Amino acid sequence: MTDHLIASLRTRRTLLGAAAACLMVPAWSQTRPAAAGVRKIVVGQSVPLTGAASEIGLAFAGGAKLFFDAHNARKDNPGFTFDLKQLDDGYEAKRAGENAKKLLAEGADVLFGFVGTASSDAAAAVAKAEGATLFGPFAASDMLRGADFPTVFHVRPSLADEAMRMVRHTSTLGQNRIAVLAEDDAMGRAGLAAVNAAIAELKLPPLVASAFVPANSDKVDAAVAELAKGQPQAIIQVALFNTTAAFIRKMRKTGYAGGFLNFSVVGIDPLFTALGKEIGGVVVSQVVPSPRSSATPIVKEYLAAVDNSDQSPSYESLEGFIAAKSLAESVRRAGKGFDKAGLQRAMTALNNYDVGGFRINLRAGLRDSVRAIDLVSITPDGKIIR
Repeated sequence: MTDHLIASLRTRRTLLGAAAACLMVPAWSQTRPAAAGVRKIVVGQSVPLTGAASEIGLAFAGGAKLFFDAHNARKDNPGFTFDLKQLDDGYEAKRAGENAKKLLAEGADVLFGFVGTASSDAAAAVAKAEGATLFGPFAASDMLRGADFPTVFHVRPSLADEAMRMVRHTSTLGQNRIAVLAEDDAMGRAGLAAVNAAIAELKLPPLVASAFVPANSDKVDAAVAELAKGQPQAIIQVALFNTTAAFIRKMRKTGYAGGFLNFSVVGIDPLFTALGKEIGGVVVSQVVPSPRSSATPIVKEYLAAVDNSDQSPSYESLEGFIAAKSLAESVRRAGKGFDKAGLQRAMTALNNYDVGGFRINLRAGLRDSVRAIDLVSITPDGKIIR
């Protein structure tokens, strides 16, 4: 199966500025009063609407807003609406933590969809201290899946799941000389640990090399030299699109002809924008279905919402939509008059939810057989091949 990125990216790039302007207006200033007898659920979200990961943050936040707006517009309202409050944190963990406290202080019933490993860690610490819920963080560390964080609920698979999928793939191809390039931040360190754990579990040879680079930087020369010495057959990257693109270009100039594999957090659309035709052969892990596979019910529902908006389809936007729908299902199952503990119990029990041809386990550990993880490669002209 193939998808094509180019047409949608042309549209998407022209809309990012408008989307940022829309999302950065405090959502509560636009909220209509709930109808009589309809409960309003206040959802607090902090995302990078500006800064290093803004394209990813805007898409994820936009997808969530698509679902909540569609839900609130339903004529057959199930008895609750959502008041989505979205704040910008610029992909800075300190600001994300401050936003989490602010959102809870201003009445948020749940923290939702924080983007970034360090930002999610900061939000989880606030949620733990206040007994609050953190739902559907994007790219959270696997630490948040442990017993120490019982009120954190995950819609996406773990880093360990993604790492295992990529390491198994390289092993199947006979590529056991693996190296890792990671950004020197919480995400990079967590991803490197996940790859090492997968290699150990599969009893494969240890990494031939690994290197850290500054987060969101093109200063990759030292890392290129270090990894080239290891003569890897495959390189797994734990980085955002800017660093990833710079590294791929310079690594190829050394004569390296092996594979590049990436965690889903890289952002497939912005990576294509950064690399252009040089993206040919790059592999990206994906944790949601293709945003253009209309035969999948949840994607069909998502695309109908996209058609009534100024957004264009993307993996990150679809993931935001799925996360929002999963939250709505948790609220529905909690029943009328639920309290915080009741909502958390409903979420804990949501361990095999079919969101529409795609299954969710909100309290998954490091391994989750319910989750489907695809590895896709991109051709020079922007086609996505499974």
